[in-house]
Amino acid sequence: MGERSLLLLFVLGCAFGAIRASEGEADPLYITCTNQCEKTGTLQDVSIQHCQVSSDSLLPNNPWYKQEPLYLRWKELNCKSECRYHCILQRENERESLGLRPVKYHGRWPFKRVFVFQEPLSAVLSALTLLIHFNGWLSFVLLLYYKLPLRPASGRTYYEFTGLWHIHGLLSMNAWFWSAIYHSSVSDLTEKLYHSSNAALVGYSLILAVLRTFNVKDEASRVMVAAPLLAFLTTHILYLNFYELDYGLNMKVCLAIGIAQMLLWAVWSVVTRHPSSIKLWVIAIGATLAVLLEISDFPPYKGYVDAHSLTHAIVLPLSFLWWSFVKDDAEFRTAALTKKMSFC
Repeated sequence: MGERSLLLLFVLGCAFGAIRASEGEADPLYITCTNQCEKTGTLQDVSIQHCQVSSDSLLPNNPWYKQEPLYLRWKELNCKSECRYHCILQRENERESLGLRPVKYHGRWPFKRVFVFQEPLSAVLSALTLLIHFNGWLSFVLLLYYKLPLRPASGRTYYEFTGLWHIHGLLSMNAWFWSAIYHSSVSDLTEKLYHSSNAALVGYSLILAVLRTFNVKDEASRVMVAAPLLAFLTTHILYLNFYELDYGLNMKVCLAIGIAQMLLWAVWSVVTRHPSSIKLWVIAIGATLAVLLEISDFPPYKGYVDAHSLTHAIVLPLSFLWWSFVKDDAEFRTAALTKKMSFC
């Protein structure tokens, strides 16, 4: 149940990402502001330097790294994004002076940037969660290969799910890496990578949940279980990236997979009475609170702290606790198998 509860937070990310049309971007004053800004490169007393590309930077003889528009696209500090950011701040200041609540623009709350970080708190917390997953995976490796006994004949671990957890750790780190990048710099590319990596993690975690809860050890049986799920997951990710980034469809897929995983781990924790089941329940309770917080979806306080960033703060310790459970499971299975071998 544990990490699957955490994965439901990615599901909620899919769900809230599906709501793209927002009140802010339909505001005529905001539309006028962005159009004028992109044409003139100025906004009141602010000069948008990215809208003022010198003709020298466009010379065909210049090397590629001196071509200013290419550099700006790569950094995602181009004219359109800069104008959007400054016009959003201007409109929100005007709305605040009139006593109006903040509204979303392009499906997102208005945030105040810190350097180039568009959502600084979420970006930092995503990076910290990435480090926790790396530390958890590394400690898992050290436990298996340097602290627990290995099989005398082959030198392999007794724990039958070692390879599966390695893949899970790598996919988790990949997902949180792109979460940190996405919250730092929102663009079409980072958005696709963010949703794709989350879909890959959620989909693979369903495979892992089925294999672990049903204690599938035979390689042929694992392939039979994983093959159709991998085929569906691959098709889904290709569809999102090369046909249409359909947020509604992605939400439904993630939600269905998340619910299936929750049910599997919930039943398994009750039936098996695992020694570390209490950790799963703590994670489940914490994740439920995080989900409720995410659903509240309140605007960022002072332009920095919103419901989504606080959700990241809750996930941070839960990720540490989850890897603690994974290591406990490895110790539990290793002890059971070595005890069984001693009687043979």
